[in-house]
Amino acid sequence: MSTPIIAVTMGDPAGVGPEIVAKLLAGDAVHAGARPFVIGDAHALARAAELAGVALDVRTIAAPGDARPRPGTAEVVQVGALDPPPVPGRVDARAGAAAYGYLTCAIELALAGEIDAIVTAPINKESLVLGGARHHDHTSALADLTGTPDAVMMLADGDFRVALVTVHVSLREALERLDEDAIVRTIAVVDRELRRLQLDRPRIAVAGLNPHAGEGGLFGDEEATMIAPAIERAVAAGANASGPFAPDTIFRRAYHGEFDVVIAMYHDQGLIPLKMVGFERGVNVTLGLPFVRTSVDHGTAFDLAGTGAASAESLAAAYELARAFTARARRSA
Repeated sequence: MSTPIIAVTMGDPAGVGPEIVAKLLAGDAVHAGARPFVIGDAHALARAAELAGVALDVRTIAAPGDARPRPGTAEVVQVGALDPPPVPGRVDARAGAAAYGYLTCAIELALAGEIDAIVTAPINKESLVLGGARHHDHTSALADLTGTPDAVMMLADGDFRVALVTVHVSLREALERLDEDAIVRTIAVVDRELRRLQLDRPRIAVAGLNPHAGEGGLFGDEEATMIAPAIERAVAAGANASGPFAPDTIFRRAYHGEFDVVIAMYHDQGLIPLKMVGFERGVNVTLGLPFVRTSVDHGTAFDLAGTGAASAESLAAAYELARAFTARARRSA
């Protein structure tokens, strides 16, 4: 097989995205076993490399197939141009529109079979809205533009993984969206995709919704009426799933190796423990797409943008996971 091609989107050009992308591509190891290139603005990436203090030869290419990566080189598929460049650390409609353009270009290339994986630098939701984007986050855009309504957001720090039934909605709306079918679909996608990309038989723990998983109905009955029946259906379909477990202890048990992934009912229930232990190394994965997609688990960090101080550790972890996922997906195809 040919070497897999991995697109790295530059993210919001007013955030730390260009700087951490420059740091990633300046390393030697990034080129082993893959052909990375950047979707974004070559001039912005070159400026970011200077800010970050890394030596990077930035070149433009017409298409992913033209990528011939070498250490110290970043090849860029140019999407638009920002002149004058946005001020680092500020919400900017032009930056939001640009970031959305980088993402949609990457999705189009992936659906056309020109690339194997997408690794995304962070975007800013407020800038996206001001820029007129149809979607306000990566996950919803990826799901909608690929026709994958059951796509699942999972974050991982090494072997500690958390997947979400509901994502970027208010807590009130999350509770309204939760139902047995949604939980069954989430377990099914997580089980199928982890088998395809990483694990032979993932051990899936399902968190309860209420304190102490409802304490036998004293603090709510969603565990008995909704979550437990969903787990039973998932197990009957072949998933190695169990629960519902008390949310205040299950993440610790998974972190210490008892389970491979925890299904959380809503955004902060799962992401607080994950980011508490793995903020610098965490990786955001969208499961269920027709291609591999990973991302950093942090935002645009406007307070650091333009200083060159932002860490590329999460982006590097996202890239490594995309490379590993792509290799296994190819072997199992």
